[in-house]
Amino acid sequence: MLSDSFILKLVLAPLIISVATLVSRRWGSKIGGLMIGLPLTSAPVSIFFTLEQGRDFAARAAVGSLLGLIPVAFFCAGYAQASRRLPWYAAASLSISLYFVTIWGVSLANPGFWPAAILVPAALALGLWSLKSLDIREVPIPSPHWDLPLRMAMAAALLIFITTAADRLGPTWSGLLSPFPVMSFVMVTFAHRQAGAPAAWRFIEGVLTGLFGFYAFFLVVTLLIERVNPALAYSLATLTALGVNGVSLARVVWTGRSAHATGY
Repeated sequence: MLSDSFILKLVLAPLIISVATLVSRRWGSKIGGLMIGLPLTSAPVSIFFTLEQGRDFAARAAVGSLLGLIPVAFFCAGYAQASRRLPWYAAASLSISLYFVTIWGVSLANPGFWPAAILVPAALALGLWSLKSLDIREVPIPSPHWDLPLRMAMAAALLIFITTAADRLGPTWSGLLSPFPVMSFVMVTFAHRQAGAPAAWRFIEGVLTGLFGFYAFFLVVTLLIERVNPALAYSLATLTALGVNGVSLARVVWTGRSAHATGY
């Protein structure tokens, strides 16, 4: 018999990812990237840590999740720069290698919460700055029938693996791995392969912008999870993340309207 917890994990991540994918198809890759930048799988992972491992474990894992954004920022920036001259498979290989090298370095340094609170937004800002020289534009991306089921399956597998292996991984590595860019990797490489590097760059820009919402979520979780009721902590963290990305979304919409009005 499957436990209720396992069934919830099996359903929750694919449901969230399917919504993000459909949003991307409807409103463009940058807004889709903003959606993926939210902690769509990491937030459920953190909640299950609280329920299954306790608040202390969840708090330490939340710091790991913050630090895990640094390797993700390196992955995004690395893919964007590599894809200027390389095909999708070569850019993917280089960027995911850069991700693992960076996560290894972060795990060795393990700087703690307050340094993470400063380093993470700096890394995300640096990643966005690295995109400035690229010709970023919206490119229509065809969607094969297998695309959405693959994304849903990968999201469910990540959630189940990390929460199941939490006892062996420990809070730091469980947190570090929870932002693993599985969906960004799938969607960026697919966009690059189907529509060229500019489509991937547009999505990467959205992901890096959206990760500020991820950062806000785990910042609040780290500060509150051991001090207030977990339901309140996660509710406030969710509202904060949605507020941060809501501002980013409004900026994207406003910029798009301004560009349309001026004919660019």
